[in-house]
Amino acid sequence: MAERIGYITRVQSFSACHRLHSLHLSEEENRSVYGKCNNPHGHGHNYKVEVTVHGKIDPVTGMVMNLTDLKRCIEEVIMDPLDHKNLDKDVPYFANIVSTTENVAVYIWDHMVKVLPPNLLYEIKIHETDKNIVIYRGE
Repeated sequence: MAERIGYITRVQSFSACHRLHSLHLSEEENRSVYGKCNNPHGHGHNYKVEVTVHGKIDPVTGMVMNLTDLKRCIEEVIMDPLDHKNLDKDVPYFANIVSTTENVAVYIWDHMVKVLPPNLLYEIKIHETDKNIVIYRGE
């Protein structure tokens, strides 16, 4: 029988605030590049993150991965460090990296690959708003 590959996606929401501001740009350049998202007081989002893993469907368990394990990894990587946080002030990773949704996706990817079995993570998709969506696949 041919080996079957499956994809599992778990969706998780978290709320956080941030300010788009680059240390490599002047105040004027930051205002020009980021507009209202450069507000010194920041702004918030209710992010929706989709974590997708892929791999062989185990013939014994019928699973690519136990969803309970995936949920635990998401709690550790996304919920504990990011939910109800100021990304720029509460998450050391963003001290010198602009907290764009693209960089949030990279952050999540880099931390998820450390807690998941090797070669299982396929994609991180973040809905910043209903209209703004970022996809990162570790490239």
